[in-house]
Amino acid sequence: MGYRYCLFDLDGTLTDPGIGITNSVMYALEKFGIHVSDRAELFSFIGPPLGESFRRQFGFSEEQAQKAVEYYREYFRPKGIFENSVYEGIPELLKKLRENHITVALATSKPYEFAVRILEHFELKQYFDYIGGATMDGRISKKADVIAHLLDEFGNVDKAEVLMIGDRAQDVEGARANGLHSAGVLWGYGSAEELQGAGADYLAAKPEELLRIV
Repeated sequence: MGYRYCLFDLDGTLTDPGIGITNSVMYALEKFGIHVSDRAELFSFIGPPLGESFRRQFGFSEEQAQKAVEYYREYFRPKGIFENSVYEGIPELLKKLRENHITVALATSKPYEFAVRILEHFELKQYFDYIGGATMDGRISKKADVIAHLLDEFGNVDKAEVLMIGDRAQDVEGARANGLHSAGVLWGYGSAEELQGAGADYLAAKPEELLRIV
């Protein structure tokens, strides 16, 4: 297809963070007297900015949501961050892209500090030319803003040569907001219906299928 730049989402695309994220959310909710026993109810937290998810799913005010994010990080920073695993085939995919001279970048709504620690822990950082993440203060949190910052770092590139890859609607919507094509992956936390509804240009059921798209 002629793509020279691949932007990857992290959660639900490169790694499966389900246990760590939901444990962190449960920890935060307990501080507000809210007990959730079925972690599947919290899978919607995987992908979108955290504050937004606390407001949407539990009706938190802006102030409550900010406090919930602080509590979330109390658990996530030392423990939840590593309750995580790399999807099968991802290291091989990243290695192959680099061998094919594709520029590989991370575009995540997770804070930059956490994203780097995860990539280093799972020995994936070596494959990335650029790492784009959210700021701890929430100034940059939406996927569209993370992507825009990465494009600025790339310099003067042809957007037709840039592909965003992710598992949720906000990955696709972030790509469209920046004039990019997108590929939705089906091994994460978004469905084909969600990704197609958001306007994904491609769908991939396995990591190796992305090589044919790129």
